[in-house]
Amino acid sequence: MPRLEELFLGRNGYREVGSSGAASHTLRLLHITGNRLRDWVQVRKLGLAFPGLDTLVLADNRLDSIREPEQHLGGLFPQLRSLNLSNSGLSRWADVEKLNSFPRLEEVRLQGVPLLQSFTNAERRSLTVARLPGISLLNGSVVTECEREDAERFFIRFHVERPEEELPHRYHSLVTKYGKLEPLVEIDLRPRYRALVELHWEDRVEQLSIRVDQTVAALRKQLAAVVRRPSGGLRIYYIDKGGAFGPEEMKYGGRAVHSYSVQDGDQILVVPKAK
Repeated sequence: MPRLEELFLGRNGYREVGSSGAASHTLRLLHITGNRLRDWVQVRKLGLAFPGLDTLVLADNRLDSIREPEQHLGGLFPQLRSLNLSNSGLSRWADVEKLNSFPRLEEVRLQGVPLLQSFTNAERRSLTVARLPGISLLNGSVVTECEREDAERFFIRFHVERPEEELPHRYHSLVTKYGKLEPLVEIDLRPRYRALVELHWEDRVEQLSIRVDQTVAALRKQLAAVVRRPSGGLRIYYIDKGGAFGPEEMKYGGRAVHSYSVQDGDQILVVPKAK
C-alpha cells in the first residue's frame, strides 16, 4: 500500500504499536480510537512510522501523559495539524503545554480528560485556549482573537492570588503582555425576592422584610396582620428613600410589588382609610 493516505484502526484493543522497518510518508489521516494505548512510547512509534500525518485521532485511549522532551516533539510529528486526545487519561497541564511544540498544530480536541473535570465548561475552555496560543480550533469551535484575549486575561486573574512557586510559566508571559490584572469582582445577578423596608404606622417605625414578588393585595394582608387592622380599611404608600417625589399610593391590588422598584431601606407608610 505505497500510496495509503487514510487508515482506520479503531476499537481493536491494541495495547502496543508494532515497529515498522520503513516509514510511510503518504499517510495523512490516522484513526486509532478506542484502543488501550497508554504509554507515550507507542504514540512515538506512530510518529516515526507516519511522519507526514496531518490528523491523528487518539480519542478513547488510556494515554496518561506525554513523556517526550519538548524539543523532540516537533520532529516527531512535523506535519501534524489536528490532534484528538479526548477521553484520554491526561491529568497535568504540563502535557497540554507540550502540544505547543508541534509546529503546525491548529486543531485540538481535549474533552473528557481528568485534568479538566473540576472546572466549569467556561473555565475549561478559557484555561486551555490560554495555554495553547497557536491553535485556531478547540473541540470543534473556532477560537477568535477576541476569545483568545478574554481567555488570556481570565488566565491571569485565575492565577493572580496563587503563591509565586505555584504560578505556571504561561502566567508570567501573559503578565508581560497584559500586565498584572486584578481578580474579577463577583456580582450576584440573581433576581431579588425580598427587601428590608421601614414600616411607618401612626407613631411607630419598625423594620419589616417583605417579598417583592408578591402582589400589592398580598402585601396589604401582610401589613394588616402587623398593624392589627382589617386590610380593607388601610391605604399603603411607597416612599423611595432616594427619590425626589413624595409617597406613591399602592392602590392596585394586582400589581407586583417589585414594579415599584422597592429596595432595602425604602419606606412603606400605612394609614387608615377615611370613614
